[in-house]
Amino acid sequence: MPCMSSGPDPRHDRPIFVLGCPRSGTTLLQLMLHSHARIAIPAETKFVIPAYARRCEFGDLEDRDNRRALGEWITSERSTKFHVLGLDAGEVVDEIVAGPPTMGSAIGTVFRAYARLHGKARWGDKRPSYFRHVGTLLRMFPDAQFVHLVRDGRDCVASLMEMPWYDKDVHHAISAWREAVDRGHRLAERLGPDSYYEMQYERLVADPVDELTRLCAFLGEDFDPAMPHPEGIAKRTVSPRKKWHGRTHDAVTTNRVGSWAERLDPWQISLAEAAFGERLAEYGYEPSGLPKPPASQLARFTRTSTHRRLAQRKAALRERWKQHHEPNPVESRLTPQNTVTPAS
Repeated sequence: MPCMSSGPDPRHDRPIFVLGCPRSGTTLLQLMLHSHARIAIPAETKFVIPAYARRCEFGDLEDRDNRRALGEWITSERSTKFHVLGLDAGEVVDEIVAGPPTMGSAIGTVFRAYARLHGKARWGDKRPSYFRHVGTLLRMFPDAQFVHLVRDGRDCVASLMEMPWYDKDVHHAISAWREAVDRGHRLAERLGPDSYYEMQYERLVADPVDELTRLCAFLGEDFDPAMPHPEGIAKRTVSPRKKWHGRTHDAVTTNRVGSWAERLDPWQISLAEAAFGERLAEYGYEPSGLPKPPASQLARFTRTSTHRRLAQRKAALRERWKQHHEPNPVESRLTPQNTVTPAS
């Protein structure tokens, strides 16, 4: 049933960021949102956080030449994956140069151009790792809305361990899910129900119409009947080379729910359940009933988790230093009407 709105909603211009533990189903959710007539969310790019991290290197963005250098880096650096957007690089650079002199404005300009290309009024972006960078995204887009997709951590771990691009061990995979869930809890308290929304993968694939209707209500949008059927868009936009996304080409299904029982070794399941603690039960995920994991594996997980926390604290200290030395404000100054205010 459509989620009807009573008129224009101020949330219609707010950026949407999809996040979650890797392999939690965020690509499926991105495709569902992109199927909406008003929302454009592209395949993953890699320029938002790296551009922000390099903001001091680009210098004072009041200088048009520096804005041009930023735009050219976004559009020509291979690692940014700008090419997946299908945009004209020169036009995007010119629009960044003509736009407001802030990092958020430059990044928002790229995504607004993508939305225009698809005839959409609203833009968003998806990267699982955004759960670590919500503070950064809020600095650039204070009015953003965040959608956090949670999946059974054991399924996430099992899937991660099968990925050809994942070069870490099971202890890191378990840590990633625990970190995503814990940060999600803190974000819910910090941002409140107007800016943060949490979904469960299992409910999404079991009843996509109901779950997406609720999501649309959060976003201030009408439900679009195309959303539960993202396989058509997936066939056009998800490369067959990315075999790990191959199931997005098929109709939404619950077939992979709970498949961790066949994909993980018993000791890995026990270790994950011990590390996750009550977090699984909070989401209604049933324990396996297996005995406790080997003490050696639990100790190794503890070391891995500790090292990750220390690395994150060091990164936070570096970020504080950069904030004291950044040459410009970073908040987007784009107007709500998908236009830009020229800068000098």
